[in-house]
Amino acid sequence: MKVGAIGEAMVELSMDGATAAKVGVAGDTLNTAIYLKRSAPEIEVDYITRLGTDQFSDQIEKFIRSEWIGTGNIERDPERMPGLYAITTDDAGERSFSYWRDSSAARRMFATDQGADFSGLEGYDVLYLSGITLAIMSAGIRTALMRFLQGFRKKGGRVCYDSNYRPQLWIDQDTAIAANAAIWSLTDIALPSIDDEQALTGEDDKTIAMRFRMMERTGALKRGASGPLCLKTGSEHPYAAAETVVDTTAAGDSFNGGYLGALLTGGSQAEALKAGHNLASKVIGHKGAILPR
Repeated sequence: MKVGAIGEAMVELSMDGATAAKVGVAGDTLNTAIYLKRSAPEIEVDYITRLGTDQFSDQIEKFIRSEWIGTGNIERDPERMPGLYAITTDDAGERSFSYWRDSSAARRMFATDQGADFSGLEGYDVLYLSGITLAIMSAGIRTALMRFLQGFRKKGGRVCYDSNYRPQLWIDQDTAIAANAAIWSLTDIALPSIDDEQALTGEDDKTIAMRFRMMERTGALKRGASGPLCLKTGSEHPYAAAETVVDTTAAGDSFNGGYLGALLTGGSQAEALKAGHNLASKVIGHKGAILPR
């Protein structure tokens, strides 16, 4: 089993007071790749992105390798650097984010002078991407990727997608809705969350659940503390709530990793749903996106 996770890895500055900051690495699909690899070490997991040729890019690639994730399909761009974001926390503990990513190297992922090159995506059994992956691409590269995914599935590959909607990354909401409709039609394993779908479409919980049921996709509708809903059957199961909630960063990303780790190694749908929920419950009990090993 070989999985390729596609997206953007960024430099993270976690502010400690007014002048000090801890430097880390973050990214939604990268978080999922890490938790997938930790959940199922027997699966070969690669991270696919574009970085610069600077020292921060070198540190990002080194961090990815430290999680036993392959970096052979990471492109390098001599003209650009990775995106950066800063986390600040107010007196009440509320977190806010500031981003510098408009000219990141990842925004030119797969782009060539001749158009687009997706040859690096050949040979995977599963490709995982998110709404952020699509949002940072140009319209032309995004359309070309959709065409590639059509062929990828015809050859037996599976596509896994999480809409992970971030309005500020899209040119407008209509473009985001159209792109998501297109990718859902190409998705084999769907991992939407109720909050993202509500923000994107304005639909209520029941309408969202019914829409995905009609798609007849394998996957889960993530609903936070309520626990995931099985997309194929619409069935609900009792799930234990997290004992402690410290930081909800990467709750959905870690669910995806735990769910896929179980599903792709032969687990049942019920086992995969439980694995995802249990892992996310642990992650939100700690500060930061990645649990200490």
